[in-house]
Amino acid sequence: MPTPAAHSGKTIHDLATRLRRLPPSCGPVRLIGVDGHAGSGKSTFAGKLARELDDAPVLHLDDIASHDELFEWTERLQAQVISPLAHGRTAHYTPYDWRTRHFGPPLALPPAPVIVVEGVGAGRRALRPYLARLLWMELAHEESWTRGRSRDGEEQREFWDGWVRAELRHFAGDPSRPFADLLVRQCSKGYEVVPGPAGTAGPDQVITDGDDPSAMC
Repeated sequence: MPTPAAHSGKTIHDLATRLRRLPPSCGPVRLIGVDGHAGSGKSTFAGKLARELDDAPVLHLDDIASHDELFEWTERLQAQVISPLAHGRTAHYTPYDWRTRHFGPPLALPPAPVIVVEGVGAGRRALRPYLARLLWMELAHEESWTRGRSRDGEEQREFWDGWVRAELRHFAGDPSRPFADLLVRQCSKGYEVVPGPAGTAGPDQVITDGDDPSAMC
């Protein structure tokens, strides 16, 4: 039997192999969306997946959003990222600094074979046509928000109160989960990836990973 470490690496490696084989979805790029509630573990999972995708770039939607536009950033994303990539050009986006409340100097995002887009709203209606696959972190919103609040501390309590209201409004009007191709569940032994509401069930679509996160499947 494989060791836990070998099992861990094999699973996300297998998922990455499947994603890499998809046809391009945005110009020459395969955009992989990782959506879910705030605090559901999107960034951690996206980072692990990106490493298995030959260190694919990760676009964090926290860099696109801002205090004034928690979810009203679609036009900026289209202009700075989607349109250039769709034409095979290097994108340049201005990351937002949540401490200084200012946008920074442009960062380059070349049209790599695969780019992971992670953040709340990665599966929004305006972005879905450009995604090769949409993954949803399968964790209830209350548990996700509890984890997020604990991570960010008491000094962010007021921000989280406003965020929760904004996230509820966003997903009420523009849900992502019903359109997810795959659901990602964090388990006691890592991750389990299963077909999502938009996916087609098949014998090769259930994948488990052997890391050691805290949640149980």
